[in-house]
This record gives sequence, structure tokens and C-alpha cells, in this order.
Amino acid sequence: MKPGRVLFYLSVAELLAMAPWFSASAVAPALSQHWALSATQTAWLTISVQLGFVVGALVSATLTLPDRWSARRLLAGAAFCAAAATAAVAAAPSAGLAIALRGLTGVCLAGVYPPGMKILAGWFREGRGLAIGILVGALTLGSAGPHLVRWAVPEESWRLVLGVAAVSAAAGALLALRVPHDGPFAVPATAFDWGAVPRLLRNRPTMLANAGYLGHMWELYAMWTWIPAWVVASEAARGAPRGAAARAALLTFGVIGIGALGSWLAGAAADRWGRTLVTSVALAVSGGCCVVSGSVFGAPLIALAPLLLVWGAAIVADSAQFSTAVSELAPRHLVGTALTLQTSLGFLLTAASIYLLPLLASALGWRWVMAALATGPAIGITAMLALRRRPEALQLAGGRR
Repeated sequence: MKPGRVLFYLSVAELLAMAPWFSASAVAPALSQHWALSATQTAWLTISVQLGFVVGALVSATLTLPDRWSARRLLAGAAFCAAAATAAVAAAPSAGLAIALRGLTGVCLAGVYPPGMKILAGWFREGRGLAIGILVGALTLGSAGPHLVRWAVPEESWRLVLGVAAVSAAAGALLALRVPHDGPFAVPATAFDWGAVPRLLRNRPTMLANAGYLGHMWELYAMWTWIPAWVVASEAARGAPRGAAARAALLTFGVIGIGALGSWLAGAAADRWGRTLVTSVALAVSGGCCVVSGSVFGAPLIALAPLLLVWGAAIVADSAQFSTAVSELAPRHLVGTALTLQTSLGFLLTAASIYLLPLLASALGWRWVMAALATGPAIGITAMLALRRRPEALQLAGGRR
């Protein structure tokens, strides 16, 4: 099978398999009313996924599963489990059980996202940044999907949104199995090694790439999680609350979904002009959007949407390039483990920023809370410029830093 066809199959598989991620977040207002949840309890519908992902990724990285098992079989099995857990949420009799099932969903998705990147690293040397950018763009679009389904159905049909996400993940699992193997450039399976993670943590160039990723992740999932509530509050501030939830769902789909375009364009640009440059520019744009977001709060959607769409394109554009950088800087026999470690650290941090935003909103109102996320891009830019000055940066994008 040619690499282009592998990229197609794997990208569509990731698009479908990642639908469970925001399936509960998309129907959070309905679930909040159904179980009489507070804003903090509602946040746990997403935080539990993030923490579950961290647990799954840390276990996977510690046991070096992505480098010892077939990555495509790991991806398919994990996607099937995520589908089952999502379907179970729709039938859960209590919020506590639903949150636990969401945590299990996160554990399963830890076996979907990093192995997908590892497979592409095994199929692509030239154009790896674009290939992983397309993959991350596809899973970004898949993550946005439940918001589109929520917009298309009545608010009380929240179980249908969860059901569609579950079926989507199962279909993604089947499609992943169409990939014949982990790639001609994949390193043969390694033996279990307790020292793998400590060695990666001592690898300074890899950890600088991870620091850039952490700055990016501080902003990304908090924005994706709370932008619907922010838009609803903005609509209420201008005196137009009627139908605000549906408009927010549609706009959120656009804001998250346009990240696919940002990922694809950034992948092509990074392969041509360098990873540290492109990631720094993307961080600067998204961080700037954080800072100025409050200035358009309460404006009509026709004025609000352009800024949010630029933000949505920039906020995830750099994500794939941090992962690509790790795949180029880490020891070849530990690429899968390095990618899994990177994502586990990033998603652990997202739990803090997701939890923080509604607390700030309760104290200060929604208008300026997104500005608190700008610290992440600032730290990320610092890390990537430090990486750019190191000789190991010549390993990135064929010497383009």
C-alpha cells in the first residue's frame, strides 16, 4: 500500500474514532439539567476524559506499549473500547457513573491518538510534518463533530449525539485495520525497558519540544471546552439569549473544525520553513486572540466569528508540529513511547486550565477569562526559540529547524 493511501485511511479512522472526546461536552447543558449539575461538576464531564487519557498514556508509555505492540491493532482495539464507553454514558443512571465512563473513554483514546502519529512516522520521512498535520487536522475535525450533531438535533436528543459518536468510533476502529502494517520505516518491536521514560525526560531537546507542547495545551482544550459557554454568555450580554445554545454549538463546530485547515497549512509550512518558526508564529497568533477576545465579547456573531475562526485555526495549527519534532528528536526505537509521554503530560495540564476557567468566570464574569490562557503560548514560544538555538534542531524538518 502506498503512503498516500495509508494517510487517507488513517486520517479518516482518526476523524471517526475521536468523536467521543467532546460528545458529552457538546450536550453538557442538557446533561447538567438532567442530573442537576453545577458548573464545576459539568466541567468534570471533560476533565475526566483528560485525566483518563493521562492515566492511559502514562501506563502505555511506562510499559512502552506503542513500541512493543502493533500500533494499528492498539489503535483499533482502543477505538472499539471508546465506542462502548460512550454508548454506556447514554444509558448511565447517574452523573457519577457517567463521569467514570468518561474517564474510561479518555483511557481508551490514549490508545488512539499517539499510536496514529507513530504509524505515520513509520510511513513518512519526507513530508512527515504535513502528514502528521493532516492526521491531527482530521482528528480535530472529528472532535468537533458532536457539536455539529448537537446543532442539528433538538437539545433533548442528547442520547442521539452520544450514540452517533459511539458508532463513529467503532467505524474508525474498523478502518484503522485497513492499514497493512506500521510502516517501512518503523523500528522492530523493542523489549520492555523501565528506563525508557527517565531517559526521555533527560533528553533536553525532546523536553524543549515538550515544553512548547505544554504551553500550547494549556490553552487548547480549555478554549475548546468553554468556548460554547463563552459564546452563550456573549449572546446574553448583547440581549439575544434566544437560541443562543444552538448558535454556540454551530459556531463551536466551526471554531474547532477550522483547526483542521490550520493543521494542514502549518504542516506544509513547517516542512518548508522549519518547525520552531511555524510553531512560534501559531502560538503568537493564538495567544494574541486570547488577549483581545474580551474586546469583542457581547458583539454580534458576525463580528465575533472572524476572530474566533482565526483563533480556532491558529490554536491547533502547531499541535502536530510539536509531535513531529518529538518523532525527529527522540531515539528511533522509542518514538511511540516519546509521543505517548508527550501527550500524557500535555493532557494532564489541560485538566488544570479546564478547571480554572469556570472558577474565574464565576468570580469575574466570562468576558476576559480567556486572557488567562495567554500564559501558555508565551511559555511555548520561549521553549521553541530555545530549541531553535540548539544544534539538535538541525534534526528537524531536514535541517530547517
